[in-house]
Amino acid sequence: MTQALALSDFLAAPGVLLDVRSPAEFAQGHIPGAISFPLFTDDERAQVGTCYKQQGRDAAVELGFALAGPKFAGFITQARSLAGNGPVRLHCWRGGMRSEAVAWVLGMGGLSVTTLVGGYKTFRRWALTVPAWTRPIWILGGMTGTGKTAVLHALAERGEQVLDLEAIAHHRGSSFGMLGQPPQPTNEQFENEIAVRWAGFDPTRPVWIEAESKRIGLCRVPEPLFRQMDRAAVLELVRPQAERLEILVRDYGGFSTDDLVAATERIRKRLGGLRTQEAIALLQARRLPEAFDLLLTYYDKTYTYDLTRRSVPRYPIEVAGLSAAECGDRLLAFARALPATVSEDPPALCDLALTPDG
Repeated sequence: MTQALALSDFLAAPGVLLDVRSPAEFAQGHIPGAISFPLFTDDERAQVGTCYKQQGRDAAVELGFALAGPKFAGFITQARSLAGNGPVRLHCWRGGMRSEAVAWVLGMGGLSVTTLVGGYKTFRRWALTVPAWTRPIWILGGMTGTGKTAVLHALAERGEQVLDLEAIAHHRGSSFGMLGQPPQPTNEQFENEIAVRWAGFDPTRPVWIEAESKRIGLCRVPEPLFRQMDRAAVLELVRPQAERLEILVRDYGGFSTDDLVAATERIRKRLGGLRTQEAIALLQARRLPEAFDLLLTYYDKTYTYDLTRRSVPRYPIEVAGLSAAECGDRLLAFARALPATVSEDPPALCDLALTPDG
C-alpha cells in the first residue's frame, strides 16, 4: 500500500524515513532523522540528467530503469532490514519519479509506503520559515568559562525547552570551539535541525538559548531566529575568575599543546602579537591556568562589547561555587518570577543581581 501525504502529516507519520536522493544531495541537507537510501549514485544521477537534457524525458526514464533495475531486489531487502515489520516513509527532491519508482518497488515487496507530496523541496521551504515563529526566550549569558553549556544541559534535564545551537553546529563558538567536535554540518543541515526543534517547542513555554554570535564556526544562525535572540532578556552567570579558569582547564586541558596553540594563533590579530606569544609560551609550558587567564582578556572584551550593543534586560546571577545542576535550579527560581518575552522595543538595561542569599 502506498499513499502520499502533505508535509505535516508526513513528518508526524510513523515509520523509518528514507531519502532516495543521491548521496551528494543528502550530504548537502536532509530531513533530520532521515537515512540515505539513494536510487542513483551521484554519477548515475548525472548520467540521467545529461540524458534528459540531450535526448528528452523518455530516454532518461529508460536509462534510469536500466541503471536502477538491477538494484530493486536489494532495495526491498535493505528496506526490510531498516523498517522491520513497520511502515516506510520516503521522499526525493520534488516528490516525482525517483520517489514514485522506489515506492512502487517497495510496495511490490509488501511494504507499506508513504511518500512526501512535493518532496524535500517542500520541507526546505517550510524549514526556512520556521525560525520566524515567535517563542518566549531566555538567553543564557555569562563570560567565557562560566559553564553555560553545562548549565544548559542541566536545564534540559529538568524538562526545560532548550535549543543547544552549539551542539547542533558541532562547535563551541570560540577559536577553540572545534576541538574534540565532529565535522560541522552544512549550513543547510544546520538550518534543518534548528527548524525541526523550533517547530516542536511549546509556544507557551520559554526556550533557553545560550548567548551566541551570528556565526558558530562555519554555521550561521538563521536571521529571523537571531533577531528574536537579540531582543530577549539575558540571565547572566557570574563566577569568580579562579572558577572560570578551573572550568576552562577541565574543558580544554585534555587537548594537545599543538591544538591549543593553533586555536590561539587563530585570534592573533585580535589578541595582539605580544599577548599571543606570551599565551603560546605558557601553553607550551603547560601552564594552562595562566595561559587561559591571558586569553580571557580578549574574550571578556568581546563579551562586554556585545552586551553594551544590546539594549535588553540583563540579570547578572551570582553562581560562585555552584554546580551546573545548582545553577539550573537558581536560574529557574529567578526566571519563574519574570516573564520571558520577545519584544520589538525591550525595556532599558537592568542590572538586578541575585546573590547566593537573594
